[in-house]
Amino acid sequence: MERLDRLLLSRYPDFSRSRIEGLVKAGFVTVNGAVAEKAGMKVSETDAIDVEIPPPVPAEPEPEDIPLDVVFEDADMLVVNKPAGLVVHPAPGHFTGTLVNALLFHCPDLSGIGGVARPGIVHRLDQETSGLIVVAKSQPAMDGLVKAFASHRNVEKTYLAICHRAVGRVSTPSGRIENLIGRHPVDRKRMAIVERNGKTAITNWQVRPDLIPPRPECPIAAVECRIETGRTHQIRVHMASLGTPVIGDKVYGKSPLDKRLSPVPARQMLHAWKLTLWHPVKNVKMSFEAPIPEDMRAYL
Repeated sequence: MERLDRLLLSRYPDFSRSRIEGLVKAGFVTVNGAVAEKAGMKVSETDAIDVEIPPPVPAEPEPEDIPLDVVFEDADMLVVNKPAGLVVHPAPGHFTGTLVNALLFHCPDLSGIGGVARPGIVHRLDQETSGLIVVAKSQPAMDGLVKAFASHRNVEKTYLAICHRAVGRVSTPSGRIENLIGRHPVDRKRMAIVERNGKTAITNWQVRPDLIPPRPECPIAAVECRIETGRTHQIRVHMASLGTPVIGDKVYGKSPLDKRLSPVPARQMLHAWKLTLWHPVKNVKMSFEAPIPEDMRAYL
């Protein structure tokens, strides 16, 4: 038996140990058809090990004149209402036309803050998720915001999700989900609730009958989700685990049910609705709210 990372280093002598670890962590390495759990796992000579090498990302994104819906801005930070469909930062398949490209045009001095490839980016939203995202414009703000979001202290994030209703959930209007979320054991593009090798994920959810009144003929519900952690696809995975997946979610949702709705959802109906945090430099509590987008209002 041998450690996976050592075996891969012998196969790819031009790669550093950190590059190998990054590929494993991102889910680009499979062992016998399952996503590798960790770089230090034990493997044997008879194991089938496959490695997918993603294409390189350009080191320095270029500024692009892309309109931004700015909710707040000062010398240290920026809060943007991101539209659905906009990718946050350059990645394979999306080297241009991202939020980062737009930010570099809007804030010429942003380059290099927090890193060259993802300047100013403190946290992320899925491409098809709309709503509030915070950007650091100074290094002190970057340091403070990264620390706050990493510790989940003094940051409150509230999302609005429109979900398929589950019959058994009508009498349970709210709840709390706490478990581990990690890479799906087979499909690296998916996340899943796991028993080990995952990270703690906490979602507090509450049905909002004031937005979509409960009716026997109504197949959907508005759900307010306040998250205490920010794991990849967290709300989408948690809502699906309740049997009430976000409508329009092509990964964790129910496409046959989506097609019965009018209008048929063109994207996952998930919106980063409200955000409360302390200003990283001025130490002042601030709250923001992004209007519910029109494509979601069609269901309210």
